[in-house]
Amino acid sequence: MSDPEQQSSVIVIGAGLGGLAAACTMAARGHKVTVLEANDWLGGKAAEWREGGYRFDMGPTILTVPRVLERVFSEAGVDMHERLDLRRLDPQWRCFFEDGQTLDLEENAERMAQVLESLCSGDGDGYRDLMEASQKLHETSERFFFWKSVGGISDTMDLRTSFTFATLRDVLRLRMDSTFAREIRKRIHNPQAAQMLDHLTQYVGSDPFQAPAVLLGIADMQSHDGVWYPMGGTRAVPEALVRLGEELGVEFRTGIRVQRILTRAGRACGVLTAQGDVLEADVIVSNMDSVRTMRELLAHVPTARFERQWKRRKPACSGVVLYLGLDRAYDHLAHHDFVFSADPEEEFDAIYRRGVPAPDPTCYLAAPSRTDPDVAPEGGEALYVLVHTPYIHRGQDWQEMFPGYRQVILDKLKRCAGMPDLEERIRVEHHLTPLDIQERYSTLRGAIYGLASHGRLNGAFKPANRSSEVPGLYLAGGAAHPGAGMPMALMSGWIAADCADQDSAKFKTS
Repeated sequence: MSDPEQQSSVIVIGAGLGGLAAACTMAARGHKVTVLEANDWLGGKAAEWREGGYRFDMGPTILTVPRVLERVFSEAGVDMHERLDLRRLDPQWRCFFEDGQTLDLEENAERMAQVLESLCSGDGDGYRDLMEASQKLHETSERFFFWKSVGGISDTMDLRTSFTFATLRDVLRLRMDSTFAREIRKRIHNPQAAQMLDHLTQYVGSDPFQAPAVLLGIADMQSHDGVWYPMGGTRAVPEALVRLGEELGVEFRTGIRVQRILTRAGRACGVLTAQGDVLEADVIVSNMDSVRTMRELLAHVPTARFERQWKRRKPACSGVVLYLGLDRAYDHLAHHDFVFSADPEEEFDAIYRRGVPAPDPTCYLAAPSRTDPDVAPEGGEALYVLVHTPYIHRGQDWQEMFPGYRQVILDKLKRCAGMPDLEERIRVEHHLTPLDIQERYSTLRGAIYGLASHGRLNGAFKPANRSSEVPGLYLAGGAAHPGAGMPMALMSGWIAADCADQDSAKFKTS
C-alpha cells in the first residue's frame, strides 16, 4: 500500500473489466479512486440480458487464466475463491463441421495428441511439438510481454541486460517470421484439427493467416490454466470486482460520459464530463477504446507519436450476437461449441480483406445450462451465438442487413450443428449488431477486440498502458496492451494501475 502522503486521486474512465481491475488495484494500494461510467451498468461488455426466466451473458463467455483475476483480488488481501465459484470445463470446446464430423478440444495435451493421431497419422507428434513450442512462447511472454506496459518490441527489452545469448534465444522463440496458421499447418495435417486450433485467435478477433505466430502461446495458457465458468455467468466477475471496489472505498458513478481529458503543462489533470462538470485528479486511467481515447478525449493535445505507431493498424472484427431462449435444450452440445465454415480461408478473406460478412460463417455457441441450470427455465437453454463480422465499413446498414444475416446464421446451425428445429424452439430472442456494439461500448468502428492482431512483427502489440505523450494518463482494456479477452483485459487494468502507482510515488517526491 502506498504511503498516505503519496496517495493520489484517480479517475477511471469506464467500468469494463480493465477499468474495474485498475480501480480495485489502485484503491488497494491506498489511492482515492472514482470510476465514471457512461452507461447505467458496471462491467462494460460483461453485461447481461434477462427475459422470461432466461439469463444471458451479453459479452465475454469464456474465462481463462484465472490467476490474473486472483492477482487483482490479492492486492486487497482477498482470496478470489471466496468470492467466485469457478467450474473447470473439459472438453474446452466441441467442434461441428460441414460434413457432420465432430471433434472435442480436450484440456489434457497428451490425450488430445492421441485423438489427433487417430484422425491423421503423424498429427499426434505434431500436436506434442506444437504444445512444446506453445509452452516456450508462453514462458517467453511471461518474461518479456506480460505484467508491464508494452507498446512495441523495444518495450520488451532492458537494454542493460538484454544482449545475452539466453535472451536472444528467447526472442527467436517468438517466431516473428511466421504466422499462427502457418505454424499449426507445419505440424497438423488434418484440416479440421487445424481449423479447430486456428480459432484460438478468436480471443483477439483476428485472422490466423495474418496473426503472428507468437499468439500460439495461447494454446499452452488454455491447456495449462484451463477454461472456467463462474457460476452465475461471466457477469459474476464484474459484480465481484465492484463489491471489492466498494469495500476499498471506490466511488462508482454511472450515467457520466467523459467528453475530454484535461491537461495542465502537458500532464493529465482531470476530466470534463458531458454534463459540463470539471473533475480534477492526479491520475487518469482510460478504459475507453485506446484509439478513441487518444483521438477524441485528447483532440486538443498533440499525440503525433501515437498516431505514427497506430494509424495504419485496422480495427479487429466486430460481430453479430444472437441471444436465443429455447424451450428445450440440445443435449449434444457442450458448454462451448464451434460450428465451422466449410472453407476457413474464404471466410477469413471475406471478413478481414473484403470487409463483408462471410456467406458461410463460423458460429460460436455458448450453452451454459450444461454447467449452470439457473440460466433457463427447467429443460430449456439460454443459447448465446456469436458470428464474427467485419468492423463497420462505409455503406453498410446493419438495420437492413441483420434480418437476412440472422437467417444465414440460423440455417448454418440447423444444417451443421444438429439443430434442424431450432426456430421452433425459440421462445425469447435478442441480438446485437456491429452498430449496437459501437453504440453500447464506444468501440472503434464496432470492433469487439480493439486493433487487429495482424502482422508478423508488430501484430502482437497493442497501445502501451502508460502514455508516453501525456504523463498521468494510463490505458486499460482490451484495446490496450496486452489485448483482448477476459484475462488480458484484467491484466491491462492491473498494469495500468501498477504503472500509475509507481509513477505517482515518483511524481509526489519529485
